[in-house]
Amino acid sequence: MTRVSDTHGPARDHARGAMLSKEGLPGWLDPVVRAVETVRPTQLSRFLPPADGAGRQSAVLILFGDGTRGDGQGAPGAGRGPELLLMERAGSLRSHPGQPAFPGGALDPEDGDPRGDGPLRAALREAEEETGLDPAGVQLFGVLPKLYIPVSGFVVTPVLAWWREPTPVGVVDPAETARVFKVPVADLTDPANRVTTVHPSGHRGPAFLVESALVWGFTAGIIDRLLHFAGWERPWDQEKQVPLDWRA
Repeated sequence: MTRVSDTHGPARDHARGAMLSKEGLPGWLDPVVRAVETVRPTQLSRFLPPADGAGRQSAVLILFGDGTRGDGQGAPGAGRGPELLLMERAGSLRSHPGQPAFPGGALDPEDGDPRGDGPLRAALREAEEETGLDPAGVQLFGVLPKLYIPVSGFVVTPVLAWWREPTPVGVVDPAETARVFKVPVADLTDPANRVTTVHPSGHRGPAFLVESALVWGFTAGIIDRLLHFAGWERPWDQEKQVPLDWRA
């Protein structure tokens, strides 16, 4: 087990989970673990953090679950199979309103060093604040290279985790979160659910029509690349398009 530096930030409950460990992960996550260990920043996105260090440091939690009933009592695999936890941002937020996204947000000073365990602590803290999950049941196992969201100026560290002991989740603060939902990986890999979004600016990107939501933008880009490098991607029609408007 590899502990990330604990020299920054107070000893809060969620900080106890700020460590990386691959011990005991389910076998179906092996392709994801290998992808995280080998993928390069330019293979994930063309938007990389500014060389001058500009941008607001943030983190998101990419949480894989076994697809249990969500109360910690179902047997692994008893539900819909492996799944990802997502949320829909409140429509009143300044940044990315109404978008489905991974739980996450900007680092607080109390989270610690952005170059150390700060992103790990921030990902767990934000996920708890936004979805009500218990960080004690979350096992962090990998970190992807930092990426950049130009429209909001966020430098994002994607933190990957396994939901070792699932707990109930839901909207904690309606001012931040419109809903919390889980998406089976099988639905994300289903070619029928895959589309390309087209922004009026001309930008095109992968997207997913799942759980009555259009998952697009940064979140869809990360999911798309994880599916690809984990070897889970299935051929899909990239000419099947969904237009976005200027407010997107």
